[in-house]
Amino acid sequence: MSALFPRPRLTLAPGAVHVPGWLDEERQRELVAACREWARGPVPMRHTRLPGGGVMSVRTVCVGWHWLPYRYSRTADDVNGARVAAFPGWLAELGREALRDAYEDPAAGDGYDPDTALVNFYDGTARMGMHQDKDERSSAPVVSLSVGDTCVFRFGSPEGRGRPYTDVELASGDLFVFGGPSRFAYHGVVRVLPGTGDPAVTGMAGGRLNVTLRTTGLAPG
Repeated sequence: MSALFPRPRLTLAPGAVHVPGWLDEERQRELVAACREWARGPVPMRHTRLPGGGVMSVRTVCVGWHWLPYRYSRTADDVNGARVAAFPGWLAELGREALRDAYEDPAAGDGYDPDTALVNFYDGTARMGMHQDKDERSSAPVVSLSVGDTCVFRFGSPEGRGRPYTDVELASGDLFVFGGPSRFAYHGVVRVLPGTGDPAVTGMAGGRLNVTLRTTGLAPG
């Protein structure tokens, strides 16, 4: 259907760009394989427990730095104390390529050096409430990659969780970048649309993988 009715790239707000179908099928499979390897450890994929006692419906594994509400650590202090897997150079280069393509600027990736990735797995019932990505000490853009089932992604403004916001469907292979004036915009996942992914393409029986690349701004160590 996407070949018959191509989805146009969309700028939702200054610095926030959706590029449909950015990852080709080979890259989608490679990303799925990498995520499966990271999920095996040294820190396993888990449901994150929030300070108030709630448990996130998505399952998460981190690379480079471990995110726990609401800070980063090299070790998974809320799971098993192990040091997280190293952030691979190929993933940083993928992030730079994503910025160049999203912003249609050959220089957009210059100096972009992400050092952590949060890998979230959504089953058919998982959601993500409206929130800001603000635990980083850097205002470098966030690069978001989707594989598997389509989700309804809600993108708002830096001012608050309510309106105005825009709902957009993120399908397998889609890229979403938010930086500049939109770097701290509220955003979330309203729902996942089960059965919309293609297992023959991704190797995933179901669910959605979302990989977000960030720059923590923290000193190496």
